[in-house]
Amino acid sequence: MPVDADPASADGAQGPVISLRDVGVEFSRTRKDIGLRDLLFRRDTGPSRDAFWPLRNVTFDIAQGDAVGVIGRNGQGKSTLLKLVAGVLLPDEGEVAVRQGVAPLIEITGGFSPDLTGKENVYLAAGLHGMPKELIDEKYDEIVDFAEMKDFMDTPFRHYSSGMKVRLAFSVISQLEEPILLVDEVLAVGDKVFKKKCYDRIDSMLAEGRTMFLVSHSNSDLKRFCTRGLYLREGALRADGPIKDVLKQYDEQG
Repeated sequence: MPVDADPASADGAQGPVISLRDVGVEFSRTRKDIGLRDLLFRRDTGPSRDAFWPLRNVTFDIAQGDAVGVIGRNGQGKSTLLKLVAGVLLPDEGEVAVRQGVAPLIEITGGFSPDLTGKENVYLAAGLHGMPKELIDEKYDEIVDFAEMKDFMDTPFRHYSSGMKVRLAFSVISQLEEPILLVDEVLAVGDKVFKKKCYDRIDSMLAEGRTMFLVSHSNSDLKRFCTRGLYLREGALRADGPIKDVLKQYDEQG
């Protein structure tokens, strides 16, 4: 999936504000072959000179109940892969076929409003993920107890510490009953006690036969939860196999 590079200025200063009309005029002046309508409605104009593909020509199949570790250095396409599976991003080439519902632990506090209270955010976030209000009512106390946030649910989310935000968000998302779980570095955040609760919750989900993708830089976490590994490097799939073998290859090649 191509992403046009947009480098920041060297001193971090923002350039002059320009209008959409200015963009259209300059674009039509420099690209005679493409009209403004093509630009606005994203007709295929071909990749730009600076196009960068976070992922390309990556093909694999995942069976129900698989626990898959997604491995690679930063910037190699791991989070992009999870966002494609979650449907947050759409592929520019090929297709992503996901035949069951997804519970995404990606950018975990996304969808939480800083101006709403913790309680209001529980209903907002769970509702955005498709949980009906009646089910949220039923699970609310369990969500609060798991997050250990009983005394702070009427406090605006903006006043929570980063750890409190993650605890509440993980508690909400992990209550979703979707068959596919996407976990992106969530286990690297939080204190030791809460981390163990997260581990136990994921263990119970896997015991139910759910499918999981885990992005992590922790070999111990990958070995604990996953039986299969996908090794991404420079946007390509370099290895797909038993997690220990894939981790060995990653450690050797970096």
